[in-house]
Amino acid sequence: MYDEARYLMSGDKGLVVEFGNEISEPVNEKVRGMYLAIQKSQMPGIYELIPTYRSLLIQYNPLEIEIDSLIEKLSEIEKDLGAIDLPKPRIVEIPTIYGGEFGEDLGFVAEHNGLSEDEVIKIHSSIDYRIYMLGFTPGFSYLGGMSEKIATPRLKTPRTKIPGGSVGIAGKQTGIYPMESPGGWQLIGRTPVKLYDPASETPIILRAGDYIRFIPIDKDEYDYIHDLAGKKQYKIKIVTE
Repeated sequence: MYDEARYLMSGDKGLVVEFGNEISEPVNEKVRGMYLAIQKSQMPGIYELIPTYRSLLIQYNPLEIEIDSLIEKLSEIEKDLGAIDLPKPRIVEIPTIYGGEFGEDLGFVAEHNGLSEDEVIKIHSSIDYRIYMLGFTPGFSYLGGMSEKIATPRLKTPRTKIPGGSVGIAGKQTGIYPMESPGGWQLIGRTPVKLYDPASETPIILRAGDYIRFIPIDKDEYDYIHDLAGKKQYKIKIVTE
């Protein structure tokens, strides 16, 4: 973590506020704090904020606020980040069926790590994963905290089509594909829950700073939840601790 944030230009309408060079919760907390503080300040000229693992991209209108003035205001906000009361994170429970046709790479992940498939499932579903950022596709969650015991390299040749809801592993990361898309992660399971619905009042359910808890389910449970989700009758369980 840096002692002071770095302010880096990103084109003629972007500014990156960088808080560190590693993926860690303390660094990400500063990103969240800056994000929330800027939103609360209603600073003129800022039209989009994009949080990442360790930095915040600020897109602004240079006709409304000059870069020197923007950095000065952000520096003042940075001084008070320690006093910001961050909202308690939510834990979003994601029912997931592992292996078989829903997770065709589970066997490879197990073999790569010298484990049984059941051991991989137990390890993967025993952790609450922090959502560090969303990206790649709408609602794709980049999660932190996965055990190195199940870390597996991504595919050498990405698949051209991965079903929405697929749960994958790439290196030391795990994540969920919210919609059908190409991808190179090792697929270990799938959730029947829709994590991206452009027709919904809340198109993207997950939020950076939340946690995901994978709940193993069987085929009958998968089919039941899938049916309810298709009718927009399934309510995702969200725990606030």
